[in-house]
Amino acid sequence: MSDRNVHNAGFTPSGIAGGSLASSLMAREARASGGGVSAGGPTSTLQEMGAKGTTHCSGYTSSGISGGSRASDTMSKEATSHGGGVPRGGTTSTVQSI
Repeated sequence: MSDRNVHNAGFTPSGIAGGSLASSLMAREARASGGGVSAGGPTSTLQEMGAKGTTHCSGYTSSGISGGSRASDTMSKEATSHGGGVPRGGTTSTVQSI
């Protein structure tokens, strides 16, 4: 994953760009959770990366999730909380797809 991909999706240092994939993701996540975007969810994770420009060290790579990385930790926690699998549309799958 690259900072450019995250920025192109609308996760920028100045916030989520209106009319972007990021704003659509944020709206869907907010509706699904009853009106808010959760800390550690796809939107907040990607926005943090977009604001800080930290995608290169996060562990989400074009080859998959890097062992021992932040991405690996997120994937493990998400899988544990969902009975062993990573749900489609969850933080790991959404961030990895971008």
